[in-house]
Amino acid sequence: MPFPCGRCRVLPAAPRLSHPKSRAACASLLASNSKSLVAASSQIRVGTAGWSYKDWEGIFYPPGMQHRKQHPLEILARCFDMVEVNTSFYGHIKPHLAKLWVRKAEAVNPDFMFTAKLHRSFTHNPMAVMEPTSAASIRPNDEDEALAREGLEALAGEGKLGALLIQFPVSFKNTSLNREYLEKLLRQFIEYPRVVEVRHDSWENPDTINDFMQKHVSFCNIDQPLIGRSLVPTEHVTSPVGYVRLHGRNYDQWFDADTGADRYNYLYSEAELAGWEDKIVRIAGKAEVTYVVTNNHFEGKAGVNALQLKNMITGERVRAPEPLLKHYPELSKIADPLYDDTANPDLPLLA
Repeated sequence: MPFPCGRCRVLPAAPRLSHPKSRAACASLLASNSKSLVAASSQIRVGTAGWSYKDWEGIFYPPGMQHRKQHPLEILARCFDMVEVNTSFYGHIKPHLAKLWVRKAEAVNPDFMFTAKLHRSFTHNPMAVMEPTSAASIRPNDEDEALAREGLEALAGEGKLGALLIQFPVSFKNTSLNREYLEKLLRQFIEYPRVVEVRHDSWENPDTINDFMQKHVSFCNIDQPLIGRSLVPTEHVTSPVGYVRLHGRNYDQWFDADTGADRYNYLYSEAELAGWEDKIVRIAGKAEVTYVVTNNHFEGKAGVNALQLKNMITGERVRAPEPLLKHYPELSKIADPLYDDTANPDLPLLA
């Protein structure tokens, strides 16, 4: 871990550190306050999975966002330092939209970064809801690769693509056929920082970790309902990029939800987040940059938990949209209102 001096990479939200007079003093300071120093000397970026949800209006965002002619990222990027593009899983990123996202986020937070999910054609059986996924059932075509790369390049070309998330379902098991497919897929997108999310516990073994390290591929550490052979929480660091995703623990509706949104209807308690805070700090101590993503997006709960984690890690009060503070008043213990000073009625309505 670097000494807490001017050479450290410190996010704007991280605490300022005075330069110790000697290496001995620096070592003493590290020993006495190691958690704060890890958060300061490593880039820990906390954010949500996605930003465009109908049930966030009036909860995370003010009511009537379309009429306000304000892009959601102009609000979200003032609260967080990153966001994971969720829509790229369902449809390829359109380059002109990617450039718009960058402009909107940079205008309020020049340090803001994006990560993006790889399109589902590369990771899921087209009938994944009804049938298991394996290498034999995944069928991307040449057009999928061209469209995926086009969108990713639009973000990467702006220097704003922090990582490419390659997310597989729990039915994707550690078999020789699946390992062969994964190796091919990783080569296809070798120019990007790649993060692999697997959810079946057959992948939790030293061979997988060593293989990821050799390929400079990040292992995604996840929190999910532990049903059957679901992967338990981990804290692996297999490349310079650390990655954490929290899906919630909605056991009742994880596989039986009426809608996809119901599956993510879960608000982590402070005690549950505290367990992940410790893991995140340890991950950050081994990584150059660590992305922490909350995916429990139902009614803005991902925003609540992301703000709580940011507060825990930095030790500083955070800023939250006023509607979120009203809907989740417990946030007032750690958050101040984010007053709206970015709305411009003269801006065109942009998606």
